[in-house]
Amino acid sequence: MRLMFVYWRTGNAGSAQTIRHYAEAARGLGHEVLMYAPPDPMGRFPCTLDINSADAVVFVLEYNLFLYPGGEKKPETLKTGLMGIGEMNVARLLSRVPRERRIIIDNDGMYSDVIRVDGDTTHADEASSCARIELCDSLTDKIYQPSYHPTRPNVRTFIFHGYRPEWEVPLDFRSKPFGMFYVGSNWFRWQAMKRVLDAVEPIRDQVGRIGIVGHDWAAMPYWVPSPFREQAYFTDPDYLRRLNVEIMPAVPVDRVIATMSQGVFNPVLVRPTFNRLRMMNPRLFETPAANTIPLFNLDRAYVEEVYGPTAGALVLDGDPTGLMRDVLRRPAHYASVVAAIRQHLAEHHSFTTRVQQLVEIVQR
Repeated sequence: MRLMFVYWRTGNAGSAQTIRHYAEAARGLGHEVLMYAPPDPMGRFPCTLDINSADAVVFVLEYNLFLYPGGEKKPETLKTGLMGIGEMNVARLLSRVPRERRIIIDNDGMYSDVIRVDGDTTHADEASSCARIELCDSLTDKIYQPSYHPTRPNVRTFIFHGYRPEWEVPLDFRSKPFGMFYVGSNWFRWQAMKRVLDAVEPIRDQVGRIGIVGHDWAAMPYWVPSPFREQAYFTDPDYLRRLNVEIMPAVPVDRVIATMSQGVFNPVLVRPTFNRLRMMNPRLFETPAANTIPLFNLDRAYVEEVYGPTAGALVLDGDPTGLMRDVLRRPAHYASVVAAIRQHLAEHHSFTTRVQQLVEIVQR
């Protein structure tokens, strides 16, 4: 089967990297995965505009990827909100691939009403929500979200991102430059990070160096208008300086796991709406593969649903300071929990499994 993904092609996007992993897994199963795009001059992604050969088309929709530019009433172009991506005509794609062979992966949970959690929201207003729902309904009846708890009754579950055992770094805590480390940009993450750092404060002298790698922690981007700037990018540089937190530039996606491996523990954070909807993103699958102890600042049910029941031992609820202190004292003990998480992810969330599930969705 030949599966064609519609997405913005960039090496720094988590979903673009996920599609690369699909392509590799698909070859081993006798299938082919491509991106609907001109040939990639850097050779990173398998791409084609030969829509006639596609057995199915998969739209991976996120907040910055949308159709209907300029208020059009039919999906004739694909556009992203990112500079340099531009527009791509998909009218031919839609005319050649029947509706039942089109699939939407609603990666940000935007096929939903307006949901607000701790300043985060799935949509700015009801009009935006209605427009996204109308768009998806115009394309297909096969709408999936990466959550075991879809937002609407006609949406089904497909956990789009996955795990590769080849990512795993051996667990060794003998010479760590950082006690706590975090890799990820500040996109609706401040409140979760503040909860983690508040728990660190009583044992700050025991933690050692704390590092954060990613965009928009040192300052809010001045070019983003208010109030969205404060909602999505709020940070408190004075607080971070008081705790002697070291802020470092973002790293390419292929260095994320190695970079996380510098810390004894890494907090696992998601934006508030993702925690509420139990949505899954790439970092949830990457962190357990690093040479570190993931500490989950997420709802316990969410964690155990993704990683299995043993992962509850690494949830920052109850006494988060006590858990951090114990992890720093006995990292080898908690490494056994990480090993169990890795095994669970390899068994239930491999990209081979994902490709097989996607083929089944196409055939329904």
